[in-house]
Amino acid sequence: MSPRFDKENIKTNQGLVDLVVSVAKDKNVTPAQIALAWLLAQKPFIVPIPGTSKLQRLQENIDGAEVSLSTDELVTINTALEKIKIVGDRYPKEVQNRIGK
Repeated sequence: MSPRFDKENIKTNQGLVDLVVSVAKDKNVTPAQIALAWLLAQKPFIVPIPGTSKLQRLQENIDGAEVSLSTDELVTINTALEKIKIVGDRYPKEVQNRIGK
């Protein structure tokens, strides 16, 4: 459903996936846990709301709140993010038109 995952965009956006997977391997956690840890490290008022219908993923997300990223890891991730250009809209146009109004 997300245009970012359309066939033509996924190759370009793979750099972001590779970055998250690499950091996750280094910390022996899952990529989803790195994504949650990164979000939690941004601002104290940011609260990610991951959705799932699977108990295993719920536990993975809960455990992600316990993952800490060091200052050096955050700098590494953010420096890499600055070099990655994400292509494709976040939502399909019909959904985007209903968001933020």
